[in-house]
Formats: sequence, C-alpha cells, structure tokens
Amino acid sequence: MIQSMTAFASRAGTLDDISWSWDLRGVNARGLDVRLRLPDGLGGLESATRSALTAGLTRGSIALNLRLTRGAAAQPLTLDPAQVDRVLKALEQVQQRALMLGVTLTHASAADVLTQRGVIMQGAGDEPDDVNLINVLQADVHVLLEEFCAMRRAEGASLFAVISGQLEQIDALITRAATAALARLPEARASLTTALRRVAETIPDLDQTRMLQELALLAIKSDITEEIDRLRAHVAAARALLSDAAPAGRKLDFLAQEFNREANTLCSKAQSTDLTRIGLDLKAAIEQMREQIQNVE
Repeated sequence: MIQSMTAFASRAGTLDDISWSWDLRGVNARGLDVRLRLPDGLGGLESATRSALTAGLTRGSIALNLRLTRGAAAQPLTLDPAQVDRVLKALEQVQQRALMLGVTLTHASAADVLTQRGVIMQGAGDEPDDVNLINVLQADVHVLLEEFCAMRRAEGASLFAVISGQLEQIDALITRAATAALARLPEARASLTTALRRVAETIPDLDQTRMLQELALLAIKSDITEEIDRLRAHVAAARALLSDAAPAGRKLDFLAQEFNREANTLCSKAQSTDLTRIGLDLKAAIEQMREQIQNVE
C-alpha cells in the first residue's frame, strides 16, 4: 500500500527534572531532505537521529524539532567564552557596517547575546546524566518515527482510495473514447471518399498509387487505436504500483506524464467534436490524479 509524504507526530517525556517535547513534520519533496533542530550539549544525538530518519524514510521534506527544559536541580548554566567573543565581534562588525551605510541600529543587550547559538552550555556532553538522557532520547526518536510512519500509512490509504477512484474515471473515459472513435468511422470514410473524388476531378492525371498512399497516411494519422491501447496499459501499470509495498511516488509521477502525453495525442487526432470533448475530460482527470500523486512517497 502506498504511503503519503505528508504527516505529523509529536511526543513528550521527562527524566528526573528534565522535560522535552518532539515534533516531526513531513511534506512532499522530490527527494529526502532531513532538517534537525536539536539543543546543544547532546553529542551523538544528532547523528543517531538523522540515521534513524534516513533509514525509515525514502522521500519527503522532514523537519524534526526537540525542545528541552531543565529544572532548577539541573546542572548550572555556563558560558562558552570563545563563542561569546565571536558573537560580540560579529555584533561590532554589524554596527560598523550600519554606520557606514547611515543606518541606525539599537544596541544589543546581554539577553540578546545569550540567545545566540552556542553561547550557553548546559553542562558537559560527556557527563553521566547527559549520557543517560541521550540514550532515552534516542529510544524516544524510534517511537516518534513509528507514530509518524503510522500517520503516513493512514494518509496513504486515503490517497489510495482517491487515486483508485480517479483511475476508474480515466478508465471509463478511455472506453468512451474508443467507442467514439468507432462511431466516427463512417464519417471519416465519407470525408476521405469526398476528398478523393474532389482530387480526382481536379487533377485527372494524378498518379493513383501516390494518391492512395497519401490517403492511407491520412487514415493512419487519425487512428487512435495505439493511444487507447497505451492508455489502458498505463491504467493497469498504475493500479499495480498502487498495490506495491515499495515506494512508488516517482514511478507514478512519471506514469502520469505518459498518461498526459497520450491524451494530448488523442486530442490532436480526434477530428470529432465528441472525441475532442472526451479527450479534454481525460486530460482534466489525469491532471487531478497527478496532483494527488505528488504526495505519494
């Protein structure tokens, strides 16, 4: 069964006087793009978390955020002097550049400096308490990922129903197109006969073999049998991909392009108001299906 790339999951937990909350979001993307926002001082958590996400997911734009709160009994806050110096130097350069351009900036406060990444250290990453916390968080990530994938599967089931319904509509339109193509045959033959008679009257000495060849080419150019057969093959292939356990989003997206190509050719060969109308309805149904396919993993 297909899965959706759109999903959300969240978790919260505590360990002694430390509390945390996760949120994991996913939207559609051409490939797999994983972005993490984790607190400092948790060495090893980022690489383990990224590995878990890349192992469990194949496509989507994934954003994972972890908020960590330590109680009063937690390790005291300490500053990283080197990082403080870097932040202050950067602020000084910004102020100088602003003066050169005639721009007035308000002076940064100590609180502004403290909010910069890396200025505050929450204990050392190799302390026993932090090692225990990292282990608990790593285990929590796997549960979070399971809940996230469960929502992806639920969304995928909804997509399966929608796309399957759209394929039914496309299949019905293909059948209507085949029927309309048969219905136009007498009119097409009459049109060719009239054209043949007109040419023969206008140019009596026209080479008959060449004329028949040209008429045969015209008949071939208006025949949509191959387009109908290929469209039916595409419907069968799409149904097979929807039922496949492997990620099928890329293949379905490519198949939707092939659907559209055949529908365009059918419209260009229509030579019938009824068949043209069916071809336009077919293109609209294919476009609606393609929009849904964009969310398939």
